[in-house]
Amino acid sequence: MEHRRIVGIDVSKDRLDVHVLPSQEAFAVSRDATGLVELCRRLGDTVDLVAVEATGGYETLVAATLSDHGMPVVIVNPAQVRAFAQALGQRAKTDPIDASVIARFAEATRPQIRLLPDGAARLLADLMARRRQIVEMIASERQRLYRTEPPRVRKSIERLLKALERELGTIDHDIDGAVRGSPLWRETEDLLASVPGIGSIIARTLLAELPELGRLDHKKIAALAGLAPYTRQSGLWKGKARIGGGRAVVRTALFIGAQVAKRWNPPLKTFYERLIAAGKTKMVATIAVARKLLVILNAILRDRTPWQNA
Repeated sequence: MEHRRIVGIDVSKDRLDVHVLPSQEAFAVSRDATGLVELCRRLGDTVDLVAVEATGGYETLVAATLSDHGMPVVIVNPAQVRAFAQALGQRAKTDPIDASVIARFAEATRPQIRLLPDGAARLLADLMARRRQIVEMIASERQRLYRTEPPRVRKSIERLLKALERELGTIDHDIDGAVRGSPLWRETEDLLASVPGIGSIIARTLLAELPELGRLDHKKIAALAGLAPYTRQSGLWKGKARIGGGRAVVRTALFIGAQVAKRWNPPLKTFYERLIAAGKTKMVATIAVARKLLVILNAILRDRTPWQNA
């Protein structure tokens, strides 16, 4: 029986460098349809784990293609891979070397394989990302308009603002069609939005960016969203626990939801006020509300039961 293999893939704009363990086979293919077909052919069906380093979005198509071919794929954090390389004393850095380090990192750490979004979910994620970009551009242009006096420049900014607002309307229409056109997504959005503090934008961000919601326990989902506190301790010294890592977009959306929930969601408002009375800062208390909000949403999707006031 052929040995199961661990594969590391370093992704660049035009090329994929591949390293296979334990055979030490190394090769490269182009990052296009032809190259991906060749990659799937060469890897075959005896792969135990494929680790693809996150590279500014270039890895998305690669991971999706391999997953669609039934291979267990995980996208790994480049900072963790680089720290692993430094721990090994690997100072040289080329794409083939990086692929080798990624394979060794996957072999040593065996990162957990998580659900990868399908084509529809990837489209929704791209639409939501584009929406965030347009909202940021609108905010920037409004700030410029506020600070600008020359009429000619103000008219230019106003024209651009109108164009951006039209495009935002188009994007919102496309997102609404994608979500409300899917019975499962429509039901899931309604479940999420039943919680006071969660509107359609936050619900759709969670749909697109956190497909694991409702499938993991509360500790794992909090870590995935970057809302799990990590203790810092050495000897007799003990630092403050801090959150970090995870998916920044999800964490930001939940933080915004927590700002609303701590005022208008009765149980979470009580929870927030109790933390403040105990001496916690407003920021720490709000983060705790965001984490509790995530746990509630996770349970709602797990049980497929809408929010009910106690």
